[in-house]
Amino acid sequence: MEVIPAIDLLRGHCVRLYQGDYAQSQVFNENPVEVALQWQNQGATRLHLVDLDGAKAGHPVNVDVIKEIVSALDIPVQVGGGLRDRTSVETLFKLGVDRAIVGTVAVENPELVKELCEAFPQKVAIGIDARNGKVATKGWLETSEVEATELAKAISPQAAAIIYTDIHRDGTLVGPNQEALREIASVTDIPIIASGGISSLSDILSLLSLEPVGVKSVIVGKAIYTGKVDLTEAIKAVGDGRLQDIPLNFGDSALA
Repeated sequence: MEVIPAIDLLRGHCVRLYQGDYAQSQVFNENPVEVALQWQNQGATRLHLVDLDGAKAGHPVNVDVIKEIVSALDIPVQVGGGLRDRTSVETLFKLGVDRAIVGTVAVENPELVKELCEAFPQKVAIGIDARNGKVATKGWLETSEVEATELAKAISPQAAAIIYTDIHRDGTLVGPNQEALREIASVTDIPIIASGGISSLSDILSLLSLEPVGVKSVIVGKAIYTGKVDLTEAIKAVGDGRLQDIPLNFGDSALA
């Protein structure tokens, strides 16, 4: 399972929100490039970036910072926030972004999302951000009547992944919503990336039971900034070469 550190950008700074509330933001670092390099050095194989200003404005805002981060890293970067037309998506790809994450437009213009997935196969991820099972849009400022599971069913098989976030758990450190993740995974064959509520290594380990049904990655945000989760330790615990995947060699012991 891939552990993906998150950086949320607000006015060019690295912040975290509480339940998606812009009024409850906490600045963790004023230099997001420095933070990105820190996560890469600790073993991250991918970085998750969210342009919070872009999500609110409806178009990418922190483009210069995103470009700096992508240029500084050797690992792939996925970016979301305000990507509601083809031009915005193409702009990110020109910056070297590996995956573009669309959310609001998946509800408001599903035909466009289908076109994007077909034009850029395995390069477009779909962000499904749910509040009480319904999909939230426009930087979580609005909640649609679309059920998260229904949206998941309709997504093109050429999408790279579905990033499922339980808004009520995001930034709260209360643990992931396993029931909702299992439900989403059960209606699609697209890999699921869990997001929201991770508070400990135990929370990450608990997601391993969902790996066989399609939950292949987990995004960790606030927990790695507060020190509740050590990124290097988490990657070793559930990533390639994790202890449970190493064949046992009992040699001449009685257990052989």
